[in-house]
Amino acid sequence: MPKLTVKDGTEIYYKDWGTGQPIVFHHGWPLSGDDWDGQMMFFLSQGYRVIAHDRRGHGRSTQVSEGHNMDTYAADVAELTKALDLKEAIHVGHSTGGGEAIHYAANYGQGRVAKVVLISAVTPLMVQTAENPDGVPMSVFDEIREGTATKRAQYFQDFTIPFYGYNREGAEISQGIRDNWWRQAMMGGIKAHYDGIKAFSETDFTEDLKSVDFPVLVLHGEDDQIVPFPISGAKAVKLLKNGTLISYPGFPHGMPATEAATINKDLLAFFKS
Repeated sequence: MPKLTVKDGTEIYYKDWGTGQPIVFHHGWPLSGDDWDGQMMFFLSQGYRVIAHDRRGHGRSTQVSEGHNMDTYAADVAELTKALDLKEAIHVGHSTGGGEAIHYAANYGQGRVAKVVLISAVTPLMVQTAENPDGVPMSVFDEIREGTATKRAQYFQDFTIPFYGYNREGAEISQGIRDNWWRQAMMGGIKAHYDGIKAFSETDFTEDLKSVDFPVLVLHGEDDQIVPFPISGAKAVKLLKNGTLISYPGFPHGMPATEAATINKDLLAFFKS
């Protein structure tokens, strides 16, 4: 299994397949690079080089107790992209991974990043504050922390239902998709998952979004129950100098898995544009 040892000794697991223009996939909380299977296989078949890493403390990477914040996440990605000598790369982030991708691109992307895609991303800021009154109340994230800390296995089972919109009337529930989410989540460390809640909910990505010049595609489901579209994708695109938004009526937070064919088609069109 390929792993990169970063400056603080943490081992970051990654997959690196194919040749061609590189695409780096950034997974969401509390998952792993495996969450991109449907995209990795598709874009590999389209002639791209596809890379997916497990964030520190997640998946097969080291279960460290520290560094579970966006600055360190982005620094880890910077070390990985440098080690793999990735240039003109397209960075695709889902949920928390969207925050990681834009934070990396804004701080380390010069000369290395061609485009960025934010899918169901936590940008610009999730939590409700005086300056962000439409945000999600802190009590919601406190509940996620409590569930993660005290009953993680069952809490994560239950979390898959709103994540994929399986509580909606007429939803076709895939037990395999639910099981795969839980499998990935339980591979990671509870400390990383607990600390990661603060990282994805309280990091303000406004300046990152404003600072980037390269093309950014924002994809968001209008029925996202985890990262509501009006406070995220709809706002993020307005902060970008070169942003494009595609919103999908009825699509859930986990749409790269449930709606892979549609998402892959729109990604490919953006990559080739």
